[in-house]
Amino acid sequence: MLDHTPEQGELFSQPGIGSDDSVGYRGPTACAAAGITYRQLDYWARTELVVPSVRSAAGSGSQRLYSFKDILVLKVVKRLLDTGVSLQNIRLAVDALRERGVDDLARITLLSDGTTVYECTSSEEVVDLLRGGQGVFGIAVSGALRELAGSLATLPSERTDGAVPTETAADELARRRQRRTATA
Repeated sequence: MLDHTPEQGELFSQPGIGSDDSVGYRGPTACAAAGITYRQLDYWARTELVVPSVRSAAGSGSQRLYSFKDILVLKVVKRLLDTGVSLQNIRLAVDALRERGVDDLARITLLSDGTTVYECTSSEEVVDLLRGGQGVFGIAVSGALRELAGSLATLPSERTDGAVPTETAADELARRRQRRTATA
């Protein structure tokens, strides 16, 4: 028997944010987008808290490249540190976050009582946690994701497949021209 049910595609087809695995961001860009210092970034990479998934440093002069997801995790780590969560407990949370895709991360709310980090995937879980007297600080990962997408849109990226991102190149050229004309 054939199913004659009409199939409807996506009305507004849009590639997922951070879905291009051939785009990476250098350390200074990752720092600016996540709101951390380069010293923090370097320490977290060396201690394997958040390692660059696009390209790791391979000796003197090489540049680490961080994916969109890596920078999202850096941003979450920064927010957890700001609330007073210990680095040891953050490591446990990051291990759980690494196993998820960007779309999965957008559905998570992290709550913390300053000691433990709780992962909630529904509003009911958030309410249950708060009712139980747990959780004093929450991070809606989807909010951090939207902030990050906005800030990375204006920052330089690098492609691992050799192509030059046209928007970034045009913006960089425009900035160089503006600087040249301003100093002339």
